[in-house]
Amino acid sequence: MRDLAKLENKWDRKKRECRVIIETPKGGRTKFDYDPETRLFEIGGLLGEGLAFPFDFGFIPSTLGEDGDPLDVMILMDEPGEVGILVQARLIGVIAAEQKEKGKTVANDRLVAVAVHSYQHEDVKSLDEVSGSLLDQVEHFFVTYNENRGKKFQLKGRHGPKRASEVVDRGIAAFKRGK
Repeated sequence: MRDLAKLENKWDRKKRECRVIIETPKGGRTKFDYDPETRLFEIGGLLGEGLAFPFDFGFIPSTLGEDGDPLDVMILMDEPGEVGILVQARLIGVIAAEQKEKGKTVANDRLVAVAVHSYQHEDVKSLDEVSGSLLDQVEHFFVTYNENRGKKFQLKGRHGPKRASEVVDRGIAAFKRGK
């Protein structure tokens, strides 16, 4: 099997669409991480009682974030996905954040997307169209999740699809430089 982290992302900047690989499905307590060395998904952690991933969580292949991993994406879909599936997604925004671990602070944004094949979210084009209360809850989840893992996750703001596209462009460029 090929390395999924290096799979072509098929980024379409005009439509703001790309491929996303699901690591952790919505509603699960088990955090999965893709391991490029074994080319398998492994358990990366377990959420405490009462916590669950609010949406499907994955990454955009052939990108690289400041944290050294592919860019993180939260995807709104009609049904929870499965570990390892490939989803065509449209970016609608980004939750900008910094993560501090072991004295080092790096940007660790959370891109937000909707599945292209969706009835519930087919018309959503921007983060502004998602309930503010829901986004507050998602942000609180990420702060709590990271705190439980010994990391400080500091929110820096919410931005729309234009900023999300810029994050992807930088992530693609960083991946190409790192090859």
